[in-house]
Parts: sequence; structure tokens; C-alpha cells
Amino acid sequence: MSWWERVTQWQERHGFAIDLLVVFLSAPVVVALGWSTQGRLVDALLAAGLWLPLGWRRRSPVVSVVLVFVAGVLCLPVNGPVFFPGTFAVLIALYSVTIFGPAWAHRTAIISAVVGCALLGVMFGLTSMGNGYGTVEAAIGVTVLVGGFSMALCISTWAFALTRRSRRELITTLRDRAERLEVERDQQATIAAAAERTRIAREMHDIVAHSLSVVVAQADGGRYAAAADPDAAVRSLTTIAETGRAALADMRRLLGVLREAPEPRTGAIPAVSTLAPSTPQPAEHDLEQLVEQVRASGVRASLVRMGTARRLPPGMGLTVYRICQEALTNVLKHAGPTPAVTVLVQWGPRSLVVEIADDGRGASADSDGMGHGLLGMRERAAMFGGTVSSGPRPGGGFRVRAELPLPTGSAT
Repeated sequence: MSWWERVTQWQERHGFAIDLLVVFLSAPVVVALGWSTQGRLVDALLAAGLWLPLGWRRRSPVVSVVLVFVAGVLCLPVNGPVFFPGTFAVLIALYSVTIFGPAWAHRTAIISAVVGCALLGVMFGLTSMGNGYGTVEAAIGVTVLVGGFSMALCISTWAFALTRRSRRELITTLRDRAERLEVERDQQATIAAAAERTRIAREMHDIVAHSLSVVVAQADGGRYAAAADPDAAVRSLTTIAETGRAALADMRRLLGVLREAPEPRTGAIPAVSTLAPSTPQPAEHDLEQLVEQVRASGVRASLVRMGTARRLPPGMGLTVYRICQEALTNVLKHAGPTPAVTVLVQWGPRSLVVEIADDGRGASADSDGMGHGLLGMRERAAMFGGTVSSGPRPGGGFRVRAELPLPTGSAT
């Protein structure tokens, strides 16, 4: 910021005090000049009436211009101080009300000033005739000259003040817009943070719920098979260990974005260990591994693909994976012993349909704690304009069906 801008800002902050100080310090000089014109008390009083209201030209511009104009009109019949300080005070008041006052006030002020200038010219013309200094033609010339010059001064001052007013309004508009943009930026940051927290909570629910369901299923199976088939128990423990490691890796990757790494020294390169893992998120093509993991838990799970696969928009593959993961987790938790489940992935011309159907206990699968599982599926699908429906199958069991719209012209 330049020194001129700093001075301007300081002057705007303390404008009222500055105006009062200047007006009251210069008032004795102005009153003395008014007295010196003809040596009458009324001239000094009119000079004070013209000058003192200017101290309130910023805080109360309408009151200030009215008082100055009234004093200026009173100067005409008594032939008081006209050019100084009269004309100068009128110009300052007109300038101030144009910049600081409402629109109707400065329009009324310029009309009043023009009328006052006409009266001033007439007064000078009559005075010149009364003193015997000229003919009627000369008086008319004096009237036109004085009135026209005064009008030109007032109109020029008004036009210049309108330019300054437009600039002030533009600066105010730009300042308001900047403040609104700042508020909107903060609001967008808050919304983005809330959305990110929701996404992280959803991801943690999917990871923890699925992994723990697999671990519980494997632990139960291994416990019953330990006496009769030790090898089955070993396989169950192996699956538990693999599932736990995978869940731990997913949790580290997910929480890594929330961990603040220590700031490196100046010029130093951050250590690799301080950076969040960058392993890719699972997608639609990872469903085979997901189904195989569920199958290892003792569930008869199968994957059926129909249609021609296409390239999915960013994030949609993860949505398909998480919907299937949540549905399979519900099968492990609610479908009962030894259920059979089929995952159908059907690629259509305009949409991708994912259906997870089991032959378990049916409606009981709809109970998932606080219901966050099915709600999370619907929220994930809604982000891409899709829908999720769920409910018991007519022949027994439970079915979850998700339909996501596909973009056109993006074949894999």
C-alpha cells in the first residue's frame, strides 16, 4: 500500500474530526473577511452561517447544505459576503452533499444552486442599475455574466463530485464483493470439510464393518473346526490375519490424509515415512478379490458379469466396490449359516446395475445397527445420480440393487 493510500484511509476514518478542526480554526478569518466587506455585524453573522455548517458536511450532508444555502440566500438582499466566503462555501456544500448525501439531496441541491445563481445575477444587475453605473442593456449583461459564471462553477463542481461519488460507490461495491467472496470461501471450506468428514466416516464404516464381519465369521468357523479339522482352523486364522492386515492398511491410508506431518527444516526434503500412503483405492475390477475373500469365510459366493465393461467416472468404481462390500458384509452378519450369495454386475447401454442377492433369512438383513450401511449405499449412489433399492426376495433371502447412470461414449 502506497503512502497516498494510507493517508487517504486515515483521512476517511477521521474525516469528521478533521472537518470540525479546519472549520473552527478558519472561522475567525472567514468572519473577519465578512466583517471587512461593509463593516456590519450582519455580514459577519452571515459569513459564520455560511462557514460553520461545513464542519458537518460528512456526517450530516443534507443539514449542512440546507444551512449553507439558506445563509447564501439571506446574503442576497443585504448584499453580504457573496464571493468569499459565500460562493466558496456553497461550492463546498454542493460538493459534499453530492458525494456523501442521498441521490435526491444532490439533485435538489444542484437545482437550488442554479436558481440561486440566477438570483445572484439578477441582484448584481439591479444593483448596477440602482447605482447608476449603466443602462438596462448593461444590467442584463452583468446579470448574464455573473449568473452564467456562477452556474458554470456550480455545475462543474457538481459534475466533478458525481465522478468522485461513482468512484466511491465502485470501491464500496468491490469491497462488499470481496467480503462476500471471503465469506463464501469460508462457507465452502466448511462445507468441504463436512463433506470430507462424512466421506471418511463412510469409508471407515465400510472398512471396519466388512473386515470385522469376515474376522468374526472366520473365528467362529475356526473355533468349531479346530477339534475335527485342524487344517481348517489354520486356514481360518490365516484369513483372519490377512483380513486384519488389509483393514489396517486401509485405515492407515484413510487416516493418513488427516495426520499433519512435521514441518521439514528449510531446504530439507520430507521423509517418505511422513507422507500418506498413495496406494490406489479399490474399484469395480477388484470385485473378484472381494468375492473371493467372502468365499473364504464359508459363504457360497459367486460373481456374474454381463455386458461390455466401460470406463467409469472418477469415484464411481469405488462406489460400486463399497456398495458390494457393504451388501456382502450384511450377508455375513445377518443371512444366517451357510448362505449362498450372487453378485451380478450388468453393464447396460445407459446404466450399470449391481445386484447382490442371497438366500438367507431375508428381512432380518435389513437390520444393521443404526442403519448406516444401507443409508451409506444410497448416499454413495446419489452422488452419481443413481439409486439403491433393498428388501426381501419373494422366494426368501435379501436383495440389494444399485443402478448408476453411465456416461456415453467412454468404452473401455
